[in-house]
Amino acid sequence: MRFLPQLHHQSLLTACLLSLATLIAAAQPKPAKTASLTQNQQDFVDLRFGMFIHFNIPTFMEEDWADPDASPSLFNPTNLNCDQWAKAARSANMSYGALTTKHHSGFCIWNTKTTDYNVMNSPLKRDVVKEYADAFRANGLKVMLYYSILDTHHKLRPGFITKQHIAMVKNQLTELLTNYGEVSALIIDGWDAPWSRISYDDIPFEEIYRHIKSIQPNCLVMDLNAAKYPAEALFYTDIKSYEQGAGQHISKETNRLPALSCLPINKTWFWKTSSPTEPVKDPVVLVNDNLIPFNKAYCNFILNVAPNRDGLIDDNALTALAKIGQIWSGNEVRAILPVFDAPIISTNLAKHQPSNASWSNDMWLMDFGNDDNFKTAWQSNPTVTKPWYEVVFDQEKPFNLITILEKQPGITKYRLEYFTSGSWKPILSGTDSGRAKINRFNTVKGSKVRILIDEFTSPPAIAELGVYNEKE
Repeated sequence: MRFLPQLHHQSLLTACLLSLATLIAAAQPKPAKTASLTQNQQDFVDLRFGMFIHFNIPTFMEEDWADPDASPSLFNPTNLNCDQWAKAARSANMSYGALTTKHHSGFCIWNTKTTDYNVMNSPLKRDVVKEYADAFRANGLKVMLYYSILDTHHKLRPGFITKQHIAMVKNQLTELLTNYGEVSALIIDGWDAPWSRISYDDIPFEEIYRHIKSIQPNCLVMDLNAAKYPAEALFYTDIKSYEQGAGQHISKETNRLPALSCLPINKTWFWKTSSPTEPVKDPVVLVNDNLIPFNKAYCNFILNVAPNRDGLIDDNALTALAKIGQIWSGNEVRAILPVFDAPIISTNLAKHQPSNASWSNDMWLMDFGNDDNFKTAWQSNPTVTKPWYEVVFDQEKPFNLITILEKQPGITKYRLEYFTSGSWKPILSGTDSGRAKINRFNTVKGSKVRILIDEFTSPPAIAELGVYNEKE
């Protein structure tokens, strides 16, 4: 009988602990329900307008590209107020923000365990990414993050990339996608760009892409690669991006892909000492020439507003943002995305492989059809009535996707074949007359791939023939 009170006490304790656990679990934020990629792309387009926030160690220099050996002691925003940023975004009827967590010089403005080159070793000693994410969510805004693959401080640059660099990228992305709540999109920069020269093979795109999706399936992967790849298909990105200052301009008449166009409200991306006194871009022009027409063309507009060295947005930018909010409500009719092909994220097996072709035009030989340069092309001689083009592998390889990117639309009927066991076998016949022809099929294995061109409206000119083995 003496043991009954003890048993009763243990039962009560157990019940209390279970109740406490239930309450804690109920208080935890529930993970977002996984949506289809198409739905996430539509949701992104529907966000319409957001704030790009370039704020990092270059803020404390007069250069957008910071010295990679700059001391963390430079980063000292004495009046940092992310809530001010968020309220400024709301005043313009923006719906999200995107903060530069790490720019090209490698300084991390979050509490990372991957490197000492971070904000916790600066005079600020505060996690800026956390304060930004908390402030924007508290003001009803979505959270996106910018992340640079190019990292000159850690020598993550062409010719120096190691397995440790790839591991660092994955670990940093893991932190950003684990510790700061739901991230609607990652805007990735410095990857496969002419100026960074870090290819999607050096830092394997598909591996990083799938790593991101494994942590946050709804997070869009947005690589700033519009300068290289054609506007007709999504290559290595969920969202097609256009940096206006780099001469990348979306076609408001012909675009059919989910897109992003970015522009700074000042002359530069990061704050400069001249920023408070120089005129910012005209709010009326930003609305009428950018925001409204872009939204009609399935394009989200992101306007960069750079905080100053105190960690605050200057008065001239605040005034312009409020003016945008007065003349643009954001209540326009929703632009429903057309049907388009899924993003291509795998390694191009055909890139720089030996190739053969029927008679070409002048100097434009077969090598130009798989040189990873969309500005060159293999061009068929006009007298050839049945042109063909093939890529040769060093051994049989599995593949299930072939892309044909023409210099200009001309091919209207074609056949794809692969070579195995000493003979050519058919893959499919196509009648796509568009410039970008995306052909997915059940996996085959062969040592050669070729296109037989049966009908065309002008002599074929293939800028790039790509061969891929997409994972299921």
